[in-house]
Amino acid sequence: MKVETKRLYLRPVRESDVVALFKIYGDPATNTFNPAGPYPDIDYAQSVLNRWIGHWNTHGFGNWAISLHNNIDSIIGFGGLGIRDFADSRLNNLGYRFCTEAWGKGFATEFATSAIEYGFEVIDLTEISAVVRRNHHASQNVLEKAGLKYIKEILDVENAPPSLLYSLTKNEWLRKTE
Repeated sequence: MKVETKRLYLRPVRESDVVALFKIYGDPATNTFNPAGPYPDIDYAQSVLNRWIGHWNTHGFGNWAISLHNNIDSIIGFGGLGIRDFADSRLNNLGYRFCTEAWGKGFATEFATSAIEYGFEVIDLTEISAVVRRNHHASQNVLEKAGLKYIKEILDVENAPPSLLYSLTKNEWLRKTE
């Protein structure tokens, strides 16, 4: 299902997105805060894309390719909601990554706010969470602007310092939107 915001056009990922996925996730700059580092090659990007498409097929929601309204054929990022296991927790995880040219323009906040609304209103999730590195202050600001609150540290990457778990329940979100 496609989603549109004021400036963004979101559509479910598809097979033809593999080059754009590798361009964004294979870029060392977009992985500054990712202890796993950039995707090593296009085959790895293809395996991730296959997993994302499988998530859509199984759950009816997942990651979108993100573009601007005025250029829907040029992908500037990927993001969405996915069921993920972190440490001992299963989460409705909000994730996103944008190309460096899209940074600092408010797209991540616009995307996150829209994805949360979609998650609560369309697919009726009861809680949405996000995991962010402690030193990734820009992403923490995005999550806080979108309404998520810091909950606790979470061990999500082996041999790396813990990340921060942010979360928002549907009831909390409803109170804020009244």
